[in-house]
Amino acid sequence: MHEQLYRSLFRIRRVEEEIARVYPTDRIKSPVHLSIGQESVSVAVCEALAPADVVFGTYRGHALYLAKGGNLQQMIAELYGKAIGCARGKGGSMHLIDPQAGVMGTSAVVGTTIPNAVGYAYALRYQQNRAMAASFFGDGATEEGVFAESLNFAALKRVPILFVCENNGYAIHTHQSRRQATSAICDRVRAHGIPAERFDDNDMLYLHQRAREITEAVRSGAGPYFLEVTTYRWREHVGPGEDYHLGFRTKDEAAPWIENDQVIRLERLLDAPTVSRIRREVEAEIAEAFLFAENSPWPKPCELYTDVVGRRLAPRDTPSRGA
Repeated sequence: MHEQLYRSLFRIRRVEEEIARVYPTDRIKSPVHLSIGQESVSVAVCEALAPADVVFGTYRGHALYLAKGGNLQQMIAELYGKAIGCARGKGGSMHLIDPQAGVMGTSAVVGTTIPNAVGYAYALRYQQNRAMAASFFGDGATEEGVFAESLNFAALKRVPILFVCENNGYAIHTHQSRRQATSAICDRVRAHGIPAERFDDNDMLYLHQRAREITEAVRSGAGPYFLEVTTYRWREHVGPGEDYHLGFRTKDEAAPWIENDQVIRLERLLDAPTVSRIRREVEAEIAEAFLFAENSPWPKPCELYTDVVGRRLAPRDTPSRGA
């Protein structure tokens, strides 16, 4: 178990570090919201999910996409705006999707995939399918009206869904304490009749253990469950750099999270030959993915309208007023 968790965690970290390195060259054609520092949340939960389970995420979705098994080559090609990208080069970093891996999409608009996940989970229950959905979102999304509506519906219909709040403390540059009168998100969730737990991502192994227990209960008909995981993003809200110079947070605040880096923690649980092998394999895979993106073709001009604009009705096709 430790080896698989470490491989997934290290792979995500190195993918994003390479994205940060390449980004200033302008070869990446979309804004990037990096998950560096938050990877362990997605890995701990996704390693507890079954292949048939699905996930819905946010614009900071690289870690979720990769942790659930999304195609790396198609992800990097998407960031480059290439035709072979997972969204045909139209969505960029914030709109990743790989249905074959159970990644049903990430969105640039805060909170919008929460009801999508609930609806999918309701369909699974209606079909008596033992699969489940997991909805990942940030602490800022809990302030959206659709969050409360989704909790209510999920509880009412007892849908098989796991809500995962990645609470990094900030909505862009505004701390949670300046946005919410109380930080007790779990209490708000429990008011809807949904069991909720709060974790710290500095203990990834325990989070993974609980995620396995919780997902099994959800699949067995226990209804929705809510996890709030406190975490911390190391890089700026959007982009490859740091943002401490902006004054809304300090390096001292970030220091404990960086010191408890879960990548290093898991690495120490493995022997040196295993770590060396995983590193070699991951680095080779990443190099191949970026080369694939570099050499992939751009979308054809006609692709601009594919799956975007519906067929325009000709005059003879226009319905009559009496129809």
